[in-house]
Amino acid sequence: MEAAGARTRAAARRRGRRLRGPATLKEQRDPQPGGRLLQRRIEEDQEEAVFREVVSFTPDPLPVRYYDKDTTKPISFYLSSLEELLAWTPNMEDGFNVALGPPECRQPPLSSRRPRTLMCHDMMGGYLDDKFIQGSATQNPYSFYHWQYIDIFVYFSHHTVTIPPVGWTNAAHRHGVCVLGTFITEWKEGERLCEAFLAGDERSYQAVARQLVLIAQFFRFDGWLINIENSLSLAAVGNVPHFLRYLTTQLHQQVPRGLVLWYDSVVSSGQLTWQDELNEHNRVFFDSCDGFFTNYNWREEHLERMLGQAGERLADVYVGVDVFARGNVVGGRFHTDKSLELIRKHGFSVALFAPGWVYECLEKGDFFQNQDKFWSLLERYLPTHSICSLPFVTSFCLGMGTRRVCYGQEEAVGPWYHLSAQEIQPLFGEHRLEGDGRGWVKMHCCLEDAWNGGSSLLIRGLIPPEVGNVSVRLFSLQVPVPPKVFLSMVYKLEGPSAVGVALELTTGDAGSCHVGGISALSAETSSRRSPRPLRVPPTKLAKWVGRCGQQLSGGWVQRCYEVNLRGCLLQALFVNFSRPPGSQEEENFVCRLGEIQVVDANSLLTPLPQVQAVTVSQVRWQPAASEGESGPAGLRLSCTLHWAYLLPHVRCFRIHCCRGSGGDSPCRGPSEPEKPTLLGLAFVNRYRIVDLAVAPAEPGRDGRVEFLVEPIPKEGFLVPRAEWGRAAMLYSTPRT
Repeated sequence: MEAAGARTRAAARRRGRRLRGPATLKEQRDPQPGGRLLQRRIEEDQEEAVFREVVSFTPDPLPVRYYDKDTTKPISFYLSSLEELLAWTPNMEDGFNVALGPPECRQPPLSSRRPRTLMCHDMMGGYLDDKFIQGSATQNPYSFYHWQYIDIFVYFSHHTVTIPPVGWTNAAHRHGVCVLGTFITEWKEGERLCEAFLAGDERSYQAVARQLVLIAQFFRFDGWLINIENSLSLAAVGNVPHFLRYLTTQLHQQVPRGLVLWYDSVVSSGQLTWQDELNEHNRVFFDSCDGFFTNYNWREEHLERMLGQAGERLADVYVGVDVFARGNVVGGRFHTDKSLELIRKHGFSVALFAPGWVYECLEKGDFFQNQDKFWSLLERYLPTHSICSLPFVTSFCLGMGTRRVCYGQEEAVGPWYHLSAQEIQPLFGEHRLEGDGRGWVKMHCCLEDAWNGGSSLLIRGLIPPEVGNVSVRLFSLQVPVPPKVFLSMVYKLEGPSAVGVALELTTGDAGSCHVGGISALSAETSSRRSPRPLRVPPTKLAKWVGRCGQQLSGGWVQRCYEVNLRGCLLQALFVNFSRPPGSQEEENFVCRLGEIQVVDANSLLTPLPQVQAVTVSQVRWQPAASEGESGPAGLRLSCTLHWAYLLPHVRCFRIHCCRGSGGDSPCRGPSEPEKPTLLGLAFVNRYRIVDLAVAPAEPGRDGRVEFLVEPIPKEGFLVPRAEWGRAAMLYSTPRT
């Protein structure tokens, strides 16, 4: 693999000749008083790597493990054998599948002894539309968004080494959820594989363990579910505890909060005999790793017997629940709550297997309603987790949509699915006022409209005549806040409703918490506070938040708040709906939330890094199959962009292009500059452009296409184009 990678890089250097070196960087101070000092590049001096290419239709195949053979789109992959596992080494192509970072901070942490919730995602063999790292044009895909209830996400398939597709890892980590891959052996082939690495001396099983640790460390997921579902010889089963201990120890050293779980299958004699419980026949495996995942056909007497076996490690026993309700189970499907009731009664963790049942077996058109129904039935048994770090920014995007929107401006129409693009999701559900229950609020995800991404949060409710307002908790938080916090809410009311919409928050540490720019709602709820909206943005932040209080495109409204805090803990965010002044009637309302931001105000004054060293490689040309929108049949260009940027500063990158001819830069003039076309999103420092339509170069003239890499900072604001990364490709037809 490494030799192949070196050849690819050498070929890229040969055909990508840089024509111009970096221009001088210049600094300009933002004209706003007290504004942030920005590293700017003067447009005409801006650094731009330029590559020259002679169009050739000679095939340049890419390795099929890493790229879809039909489109060359980068894909997530698995390993099918022991030989593949032992031969794997980190490769340049593997970089597409690396997660953006470790799990975000959340409370309580996984290390707490509270019973946990594991979701094991098993759907039709795995690696479906979710394998396309840069997304796909999938209609009605599966999406999971109840992350606040989940501690651990396992990606399961029947391949030997299941490496979680990076989109799942990014979405889970954004919500603070731990992600595990699966190492599985089955049937006669599984017996042969296990004998090969377990029946010999320690070097064999240690080599396998080190490879599993290296894979988790490199791709930035958090550990493994070990699932040996075949009989083992006495020699092999005798080494399983040593293998598990070595794997667990090595993983803990290399992967923060790493986790190894064992599935209830083989017993200490080597027989494949599912026990449906932790007992003396499989206890040795539980003692050798971080947790035990039971089989599904248990009864309450199994749970009672396990109390003595688990001892102080009750939370490390994950009682399996097959949502498909196959076999002799307590409850599955829409009766899964019956299983959870018993599991929680005895203090165990739960492992929900294949909750995608609501997608696989029910009507796709009712998926959101069915998924919300399924998780609402379990809600009482699933403690909520709290976000505990800033910046906290979400547009409620599910990582899918029927169109793409950027800050109220439609960019593209058509279905898309990109799991890495999923933003932090709220606490879905229905909330009713105490008493007669006439006042209520319901929250749903909705693809019909969006402020940024592909979806928004739809909130419906009713304010009865006898009360002035209703509110709903959006997020549970445990955030030690900095002295000055900037908050923003983008929303719009649907229909003629005139109800008031306000952001509210709760603060803890009331004895020492000092709050400025905010007022308590009442003496009884002194920790619940309503910030006063800003009529104009803060002077120092005007560059970033100049739309405060304005009516935005598409009917959206932005409300901004600046709050001074000292010694406080931010505990929750609410949105409050109040009846219009003078109204005595029952008020129905429909409100759409497009974005919530909670940002350390001082962080917005810190200079951002610039995207640097954009390069173009792995170029492939194809003739267009037919005439396109621009007239005569042209060319299709595929290539890979790389760039340098500090990933901890970024939420994602937006990749654009401008297409022109000759030496002129279509993105910068000399006449009216072309508006860049959005190509897609990247969550690492690379992006594969696939089948981009470009005009053929005219005889004696170069064609030109420019690529722009726009960083989106964690605070969620748009960065001036002068700070984007750039590369241009000049291409010509071969001389005859």
